[in-house]
Amino acid sequence: MYKRSFLPLALLLVLLLALSACTAVAPTDSGAAAPADDAAASEEGETLTIAFSIPGLNFPFFVHMEQQIKDEAASMGNVEIVTLDGQDNTTKQVADLETVIAKGYDGLVVSPRTADALAPVIQQVIDAGIPVITVDRSVQDVTGLLGHVGADNVIGGEAQGQAILDLFPDGAQIIELLGTPGASPAIDRSAGLHNVIDPAGNIEVVCQQTGEFNRDRGLTVTENCLSSNPEAAAIVAANDDMALGAIEAVQARGLDIPIIGFDALPESLKAIQDGALYGTVEQFPGGQARTALQTITAFITDGATPENEINLLSPILISADNLDQAERIGEVE
Repeated sequence: MYKRSFLPLALLLVLLLALSACTAVAPTDSGAAAPADDAAASEEGETLTIAFSIPGLNFPFFVHMEQQIKDEAASMGNVEIVTLDGQDNTTKQVADLETVIAKGYDGLVVSPRTADALAPVIQQVIDAGIPVITVDRSVQDVTGLLGHVGADNVIGGEAQGQAILDLFPDGAQIIELLGTPGASPAIDRSAGLHNVIDPAGNIEVVCQQTGEFNRDRGLTVTENCLSSNPEAAAIVAANDDMALGAIEAVQARGLDIPIIGFDALPESLKAIQDGALYGTVEQFPGGQARTALQTITAFITDGATPENEINLLSPILISADNLDQAERIGEVE
């Protein structure tokens, strides 16, 4: 009798406890964990937030690269790109990457303004458990990088050097406009150029100064170099912005000397059409950006690691003879 009389009460208590447990997991506005059914939805189609950190949107090269990576993300359907504009300032880019850690983004695609200065904070991002892939510009002394996608800038510089030898088989004095000191493309492109012209023995670089990958700076440096070296027969620039600045300096003096850039910007392709620029190096920035995003999203979603940790596209020299091979020729009016 004793047990039978309290059994319904025991059952009632069990039911009340079950109901209490169910109501306890109701979501609040305090940022608590998502309900179980939301978690299941995230597993099925979670949107990945990928930070894209670049030296600066003041460079047309990176404007194009940003558009290409966003287009690729849109085609994937579940990827959001957050662009972090370094504003051509290393301190700003370091702060941007610290923000990546603070916000816990799913991944980072980064083109470091300068390799040495960005290496420590890139390592911090990796140590925080965020996968990182570099694009265009590489970095050294960092462990745990997913990989690097870029162009072989040494080969690109060698293409510039070969063009100089073809133009001046009997030798010449030339001006070299270097990129931002410490930036891997600046280092590699100059190395490639000298790999070709130094053994020839008849090409003399009479003025070698940094134009900081900047058009106005390229103009100023070219003016100074031409003032002190009026016999210079050609100009080789580590990017198109500096080459376009050099065109202004050359035209202001009424000179007609070949100028070779690097990046194959639409404005440069138009300058080749018009005869103001001899050539430029195509490094396929759109292909770099898309490949980098494909690589990092495959790793995040499926754990797939790239077959080659370093994936370098082979650049080519673009001149009036092969303009149709330029990635952005369709943008030339």
